[in-house]
Amino acid sequence: MAFVGKRLKAANKTVDPLTAYPLDQAVSVVKQNATSKFDETVEIAMNLNIDPRKADQNLRGTVLLPHGTGKTLRVAVFARGDKAKEAEAAGADIVGAEDLAEKIQAGEMNFDRCIATPDLMVLVGRLGKVLGPRGLMPNPKLGTVTPNVAEAVKAAKGGQVEFRAEKAGIVHAGIGKASFPAEQLAENARAFVAAINRSKPTGAKGTYIKKVSLSSTMGPGIKLEIASLTAE
Repeated sequence: MAFVGKRLKAANKTVDPLTAYPLDQAVSVVKQNATSKFDETVEIAMNLNIDPRKADQNLRGTVLLPHGTGKTLRVAVFARGDKAKEAEAAGADIVGAEDLAEKIQAGEMNFDRCIATPDLMVLVGRLGKVLGPRGLMPNPKLGTVTPNVAEAVKAAKGGQVEFRAEKAGIVHAGIGKASFPAEQLAENARAFVAAINRSKPTGAKGTYIKKVSLSSTMGPGIKLEIASLTAE
């Protein structure tokens, strides 16, 4: 049995595991229980009625949260010439082509998001075995293979979140920090759920969203009332 500290035991007493809480109330409880010495990440987890192993039930995409995530992403861009200059001007942390590929092959991957112009995907494709397992491989569906590198960099820096359904049909993501005002966390949560709804796979049948919960890094999970996630 996993050890449960006094702080988490106390937090658990503030939550009824059988009750689905309205979003605004759940956010308040999450913030109340985020008492660690660091600024805890607030995470949303959604249990969807899909089987991602089936092609018509796969779910992957991005959403730009209205208030960002509170996390500063380091962005690497594969680009040359004017596109490289555009990426640098937009705030990219690392920009390059063959030189960047050599660094990655050598194990230097000090970045959280990788973007590439279409003409350099032949080069980037050779790095699939390195970037793929870390979820860093540029992908047109995620907007990370694009000629509009400046726009992609600004989106990544501005709070864009990638999401992908795991084998059990679970999607989760950080939607802010515990220090965020409650209203901002609620708006980010609703924006994330709206993106999941818009991305509903064609093969999804029956009730799409089965369960949703909210938690902070060190706090207990709180079951959410699904209807409150779509209310304005």
